[in-house]
Amino acid sequence: MPVRRAGYRAAHRLLRAYWRLARPDTRGVKCVVREGDGLLLVRHSYGDRRCWELPGGGIKRGEEPGDAAAREAREELGIEVPAWRSLGAVQVRGYGKRTTLLCFEARPSDRALTVDAGEIEEARWFDIAEPPRRLGHDAKTILGRLVREPA
Repeated sequence: MPVRRAGYRAAHRLLRAYWRLARPDTRGVKCVVREGDGLLLVRHSYGDRRCWELPGGGIKRGEEPGDAAAREAREELGIEVPAWRSLGAVQVRGYGKRTTLLCFEARPSDRALTVDAGEIEEARWFDIAEPPRRLGHDAKTILGRLVREPA
């Protein structure tokens, strides 16, 4: 696992350098995984590892955004959710690039996870009304604009 994590960190550093030079517009997905009052957040093994973020990632060429959200949740968290609901899109900036994040919400049947320990250092359920203080920029933006407290 330490080798995989080192690989993620090195790749992320190279991507950040590329983004600062090329200033690309990118697209990705973020997964808002909820169960009751709970919201699932992760700390990645790369980037700012102290911050809690929403799971997610890139959209592969030809892949539908909803399918990308389901794939990321399966790869990072080991969860299969049949129904993903679109929450909308937000634009965020960071590392010299602008990213359109297409956000999807799912409510799994339970809180059981099988976390990819290479990419995710920690995954934890938080009360949606009381997210952690060290919340990443993307998560702050999405939670502030698109996510409502439990219905």
